[in-house]
Amino acid sequence: MHADWEYAHTSYNAPVSRPSPAGLAESEADWAWRLETETPNGWLLRDNAMLRSLASGAPIHLLHLTRDLGAVRSSGHLYASTGCLVGAIYGSPLTPTRGAFQPHNLGSYLLESRENSTPLIIEVTPSAPVPAKGLDYLRLGGIHLRTYQAYRHFLTESEDDQVLRSVLDRVHVAAPFLDTLLRNATGGAAPDESFIDVLAATVPVFPYLGYLYFEIVAEYLMLHSASRTTKEYAHRGELNNRLYKKLAFSAVQDMGVLFDLGRFAPNCARLLELVECIEVGLASGLPSYVRHRMSHLFAATALAPDQDASVITFRRADLDTLTDTAPHLLGQLIFREIRIADRYPQLYHCFEQAKALEAWSYWNSERIPTPFNGTTPKGEIGINPAYPDASFAVWSAETCERGLLHPVEQVAAVPAPRLVPWLIAPLRDRTDEERWVRRHMAPA
Repeated sequence: MHADWEYAHTSYNAPVSRPSPAGLAESEADWAWRLETETPNGWLLRDNAMLRSLASGAPIHLLHLTRDLGAVRSSGHLYASTGCLVGAIYGSPLTPTRGAFQPHNLGSYLLESRENSTPLIIEVTPSAPVPAKGLDYLRLGGIHLRTYQAYRHFLTESEDDQVLRSVLDRVHVAAPFLDTLLRNATGGAAPDESFIDVLAATVPVFPYLGYLYFEIVAEYLMLHSASRTTKEYAHRGELNNRLYKKLAFSAVQDMGVLFDLGRFAPNCARLLELVECIEVGLASGLPSYVRHRMSHLFAATALAPDQDASVITFRRADLDTLTDTAPHLLGQLIFREIRIADRYPQLYHCFEQAKALEAWSYWNSERIPTPFNGTTPKGEIGINPAYPDASFAVWSAETCERGLLHPVEQVAAVPAPRLVPWLIAPLRDRTDEERWVRRHMAPA
């Protein structure tokens, strides 16, 4: 179990040593070196304020927003969310500043955009320095697959058949582009602009690609931006989160209602237009970057490490083949297919609690009270609610005219190893899902 979770974590204070499929034109270490040394802000990947705070062993201060402070007071608990690192309490870093706290730029953005929420200051005092190991959700596919295999009998036979048939159909429809990704990752060279256009056309039937696409463009923006604001944040040891937030809300209609990266699918012209509006001149190297990075990252995170990417095809792949060659991709697809099932609100804890328990166990074994998003260490950090060797204190807070947070009242609450109820389902726009259910099946 812990080996799966180790694979899904990236250490930012150690060389890259994760196993990868054979046949790739570039290794994960090659990409790490390129991102860290050949981009203006790459140094922040391993030397940023959040990672320095974790390594210090000193108390860690986090901003958390709650929509129901009364419930926190009455229960005495803060609960974890599967929307935060499988099962953490979502937060962003705070820096002590003369009796107040300066929010990370991600926190400042959240304070501005989250209405009807009360800011909390959470102080976590660890028993030792915290390892700089972040969870990469793009590498959770094997865990999703193993969880499904263990708990699939919570589904009816009809539901299970629908999930698997839908996954296979998505793979068959998207297979030509998935094979293009592998050819590029092993040394091929599809034209940049047409590659992005086909990617955008494929996302609606293969939404997982939207997650990869967005993370890659967000990574590009944060690492390549040269704006004055980005430089100011870099001086504070922070990557600029506002860049990708603006991109997401500009690219996807109603993203503010439901933040769903499976809908991120701008074609090349639209992508360049969006990025040029965010920062003039920033889009010039983006098409080539997306093609190269997308191809490598898909192959590295979809395939089993013992496979050879140069000989794999997704055409006519069946479940047994996918389980052997691309278990991480299969797990991601099954995970998302189950989440759109009508009964998922009832089945939520059956599948998600198991993963959360494993995550908490792994973090405890690694002495991690504050896990963070390691896809990029941009300031998304959570609290492990099951950690036994740290003390916690919570205050409600107010924001002053300078944007600083000031403690107001100590709240008698502690993190609790329990997931909040599933609340997203009523907000979902199921138009695309229903259209997919009514589709004409691709030939098996």
